[in-house]
Amino acid sequence: MARVDLKSARTGELDPARAADDLLQQLGAVAPKLVTMFASCERDQRALNQAMRERLPRDTRLIGASTAGELDNQGIHQGTVVASAITGDVDVALGVGRDLTRDAVAAGVQATANACAELGVRPQDLDARRHVGLVIDDGFRFKKEELLLGVLEKNPALTLVGGGAAHAVPDGSQPAWIHVDGEVLNDAVLLTLFRTSAPWGALRSHWYEPTGQILRITKVDETCTRALEIDGRPAAQRYADLLDVPVDELEFGKPRGFARAPTALKVGREYFIRAPWRPLEDGSIMFANLLEEGTELEVMRLGDIAGATRRFFEEELPRRVASPTASLLFHCTARDWYARTVGQIDQLSATFAAAPPSAGMNVFFEMYAGFQINTTLTVLAFGRNDASDASPDAR
Repeated sequence: MARVDLKSARTGELDPARAADDLLQQLGAVAPKLVTMFASCERDQRALNQAMRERLPRDTRLIGASTAGELDNQGIHQGTVVASAITGDVDVALGVGRDLTRDAVAAGVQATANACAELGVRPQDLDARRHVGLVIDDGFRFKKEELLLGVLEKNPALTLVGGGAAHAVPDGSQPAWIHVDGEVLNDAVLLTLFRTSAPWGALRSHWYEPTGQILRITKVDETCTRALEIDGRPAAQRYADLLDVPVDELEFGKPRGFARAPTALKVGREYFIRAPWRPLEDGSIMFANLLEEGTELEVMRLGDIAGATRRFFEEELPRRVASPTASLLFHCTARDWYARTVGQIDQLSATFAAAPPSAGMNVFFEMYAGFQINTTLTVLAFGRNDASDASPDAR
């Protein structure tokens, strides 16, 4: 039998040494393959990293990030540190790519090369059935789509899932941090490669439903981040007309705006949320993703916030991953904002009790299957199988 297990711990201790002691006492006397640490952004990330690294076994890898909220099976928390210990039939390798701002594609290539070197396999030889990648980037650099091109350059079949290190201030004016063993970095990307014969799945969940209403991006700016025209008309006014609201109510997070009715890219039978962010004074719309003229996007409508998330944990995840025993969660910070705006944060938080043993964070934009998406929960889940399902060389 092959399996991967996760045990989580959470602390509100502010002193780094006491926080590390509290977390490791809760995790128990195990020698995990990997420890994850998701720490509220106001903490001293370097001191916390040092305290954890000093107390962990030498062979245990440590990854993590600063957050805009921390997740476990008890829900969504603020101002805490959530850690997890991952054990079982899995090999773990880490790769870092630096200087995202200067060359994000090269950073992605470097992260993959470094992680593959640790596993002793070439990027093009990664087995998509047994390898999966977890990506954490400095979310405020807005470089996900470019870095993903680099990560997947030599093996587009590799499955990826993850999200951006975050800060409670969503404008990028404060740094977001990534933990990689004994280093704390920004302007970087971390690729964690898992090799396992246990069941696993990279999944995503959102609470929107398709409307069948299609809009076309007909003009973008030189940065490819602003829609100047939609359906041949000034972008913000066209979107406001579609939603029957004033332009000043469109901004993401307002109850009647983009968060209620974002856009999605249809890929096969799936809808990847690629939402507008804010209307600008010149009548354009800033999107959270890169745009291309001629792209058709479908307008979505808000569904059942808590119900959709609970069904994902109770129905879809167990259907996709046999006997789920572990889950790493990357929850869009905008989902948290909107749930608070409409008074449903307690109901949303309660749904995490239905997840497999879990740890995670509120992130700044998400990654799934090579796409940057938003307003989504992305998940890397592991399970267990019996001996007849495991390959002879299971590790």
